[in-house]
Amino acid sequence: MVLTASLAFAASPALTRTVYDATLRNGFTIHHIRHEVNGEQTRLYTSETDFVDVPSSDITEMVESEETIAPETKPQPTINEVVNAASNKHQIDEDLITSLIHAESAFNPKARSPKGAQGLMQLMPGTAAQLGVKDAFDPAANVDGGTQYLRELLLKYNGDIIKALAAYNAGLGRVRQFNGVPPYHETRAYVARIVKEFNQKKLAQQKRAKAAATQAAKAKTVPSGGQ
Repeated sequence: MVLTASLAFAASPALTRTVYDATLRNGFTIHHIRHEVNGEQTRLYTSETDFVDVPSSDITEMVESEETIAPETKPQPTINEVVNAASNKHQIDEDLITSLIHAESAFNPKARSPKGAQGLMQLMPGTAAQLGVKDAFDPAANVDGGTQYLRELLLKYNGDIIKALAAYNAGLGRVRQFNGVPPYHETRAYVARIVKEFNQKKLAQQKRAKAAATQAAKAKTVPSGGQ
């Protein structure tokens, strides 16, 4: 009886769920478990809690399929936790990493580009292999590898963020060819977007720190009592 029960359990079908692949006008495919249309925006849920909002008009195709639900052995880290770990390990500002991820994949760990780049930091298969990233769609492995590569570029260009970002987007050869940011609209817009977002975050941090310091100074002020 025990043997029969064990065989019956082993033969039980695996749990599956309906999933979707949304193809955008720019060629990206966003894998998600459900979606909601809110006016002109469509919210694509890449997990039960994470989502990406895209213009509905940008979605050119929506393909439905079934996938096996793998049993979870432990809670998955959030993107913030993954970024923080990579930042501490490679000594790269986490706001710079986050701004780069935003530009590369819009925080979608399943993003795939038309050229084959994968995951949060859009690693090409060859680059991922060189960095020791076995699964580019694993957020922790992807961000660790991408941050390691960004650090290597910053070291190569003596801390020049502009050149490092240009090389991340267009490649070392193009930066060498043009001795800086290549004259490509995509690369220039990419670098400008990341630098602008990064600077905005730093300015916001400075404002919060200044406001906190001012508030603390006021709290320490002792009334004179009119004397």
